[in-house]
Amino acid sequence: MTPSTQPAALPEHSYGGSGAPGVNHANSTPHVNAVNNSTVPGRPEDALAELHAVVGRIAANVEKVIVGKPDVVRVALVTLLAEGHLLVEDVPGVGKTSLAKALARSIDCTVSRIQFTPDLLPSDITGVSIYNRQDNDFEFRPGPVFANIVVGDEINRASPKTQSALLECMEEHQVTVDGTTYPLGAPFMVIATQNPIEMEGTYALPEAQRDRFTARVSIGYPDPAAELAMVDEHAGHDPMADLRPVSDAEQVLRLVQVVRRVHLSPEIRRYAVELVGATRRLPELRLGASPRSTLQLVRSARAQAALAGRDFVVPDDIHAVAVPVLAHRLVLTAEAQAARRSSADLVRNLLQRVPVPQAALDPTGQFLHNINQNNHR
Repeated sequence: MTPSTQPAALPEHSYGGSGAPGVNHANSTPHVNAVNNSTVPGRPEDALAELHAVVGRIAANVEKVIVGKPDVVRVALVTLLAEGHLLVEDVPGVGKTSLAKALARSIDCTVSRIQFTPDLLPSDITGVSIYNRQDNDFEFRPGPVFANIVVGDEINRASPKTQSALLECMEEHQVTVDGTTYPLGAPFMVIATQNPIEMEGTYALPEAQRDRFTARVSIGYPDPAAELAMVDEHAGHDPMADLRPVSDAEQVLRLVQVVRRVHLSPEIRRYAVELVGATRRLPELRLGASPRSTLQLVRSARAQAALAGRDFVVPDDIHAVAVPVLAHRLVLTAEAQAARRSSADLVRNLLQRVPVPQAALDPTGQFLHNINQNNHR
């Protein structure tokens, strides 16, 4: 098998709706969840079917706002299921904030929005301790980061000092203020938008900050047909106003557990390590991908496999998420920048050069997963 570098499509419709293909619902013993009246599947096949149905509803909801960009929505959903954070980078006016807000509104959970500006302070994000004269003590007032989904608009318009306020939150899901640590709720996801660094009034995100984002996507301009549909549907009405939640935090947490159980064979693990390690030896790069990126790569590949209706990862899943997960972490040399090389192109070249694990292929070229349910983790 020669894995494709194109993202694998979700089963059936672009974003599903009726369950994963080939799922047999007989003999399953679901029970009703009182919070959202959804069923908690009793078998792996039923869990994947629920994931497929829920993700289909969320994607359809987001696509009411973001027209003609299914691959961008797919990466956003992969990031959500991989327990990661999403960076949306593009020029103004293409729907960066709309994508973040649509995804946040599709899930019934706590949502906050931070407009990053040059005068924003770290305490404006994390919260601050205020002296309470009545109790004669300091009282902590939580900042907007205390939410399940945090939308950070134009994150690179704030100073690096303010940007760094998100470092602990994104990595450790906690906030430390005045020596006291406060845990954040679950799920927790930061969806940040940024303008290209060439634009006036922007600060480049530090490498440590970029590395904490699981994936980066660029929406790009719509094709003429999609832009015409957008004009017809959105010119006289804001679709965001009609958007209603189609899932909730508890259900998302359950789907995250399903993704965690997707099987990752030793061959695929070594393939991911070799692929990330190859970025550190490229002469065009000053800085290759970190070990954190290896973890994010395999988590995203698990989510991609689940979206494709499988409970095991194949090389195509690695290929589908490699560019959004790895490209933004790479730092080009001055010579590579002068030659107009892009980090995304370097990752695509590596996908062609790093050999796919042959031990995972049978003589006909099909991937052998040999799933052992006891080895899932």
